[in-house]
Amino acid sequence: MLLTPDIAPALASTGASARVAEPVAPRFRVGDRIRVRNHNPETHTRLPGYLRGKLGIVEADYGVFAFPDTHAHGLGEKPQHCYSVRFTARELWGGTASERDTLRVDVFDDYMDLA
Repeated sequence: MLLTPDIAPALASTGASARVAEPVAPRFRVGDRIRVRNHNPETHTRLPGYLRGKLGIVEADYGVFAFPDTHAHGLGEKPQHCYSVRFTARELWGGTASERDTLRVDVFDDYMDLA
């Protein structure tokens, strides 16, 4: 099912989720050091540009969800894990950023590799 403006309010009010009940093995574990892939698709992606090529640490595995990059185009759910990944501010924005600040971002399997 594609999310369209006419059905979005009904889905939100029922607590609808993109979670998928499929036994997909995780590619990463909590504590893994990852590097976000540097890819620039011509179509929809949920991967923020400022994360591309950056290093982070997996902090949590949320489970299996429909991959938005394929699902948004009617190309199937392509179920995969989504993780909370911690990035340091300096990794993202350089040496002038605070050495104490971090950012946590939800990142799908297909967006990253082991570092």
